[in-house]
Amino acid sequence: MTKVVQPQRTQGPQRSFEDRSNIMDSLHAIIANGLAERYTYLADRVRELAAPLSEEQFWQKPFPFGNSFGHLVLHLTGNLNYYIGAEIAGTGYVRDRDREFTEPKHLLKNEVLKSFDAAIEVVLRAIRAQSEGDLTKAYTAAREDDAGNRFNIFLRCATHLHHHVGQMVYLCFELERSSE
Repeated sequence: MTKVVQPQRTQGPQRSFEDRSNIMDSLHAIIANGLAERYTYLADRVRELAAPLSEEQFWQKPFPFGNSFGHLVLHLTGNLNYYIGAEIAGTGYVRDRDREFTEPKHLLKNEVLKSFDAAIEVVLRAIRAQSEGDLTKAYTAAREDDAGNRFNIFLRCATHLHHHVGQMVYLCFELERSSE
């Protein structure tokens, strides 16, 4: 039987204000870098999943419910441009959320992805522009009145993006399966 050793709680050395400030600067850098890496990874994943899709498949809904890959990209673009672009970076973006899901024109895949990439760039610039104090600034927006602060909206938008990437994986699986 393995003996479980409990860690000992110790007071530890007292840190000067300068030491604590350096730790917070480091924590801020870890948070900013972690967010930027996650957004970059997820954006790469969207492009990777979209690459093999034809223009037709990009807009095809393989189920009677849900969305096409293209509409999900429009939705993610609008989400990021509004919650981070307009509300944090001050881009002036005006969102038409309903249209993200109902856009009747099947825009060119590369144009839709180019707009998505531009939204990701807005997010990455906004992350880099945040000071430690900025991440804790109060934040509220339409449909996100309980976000509380900027850090939370960056985290929520990354989680939202990740959620829809999961849907995209499944859509690609189904589109490939139905084309066989």
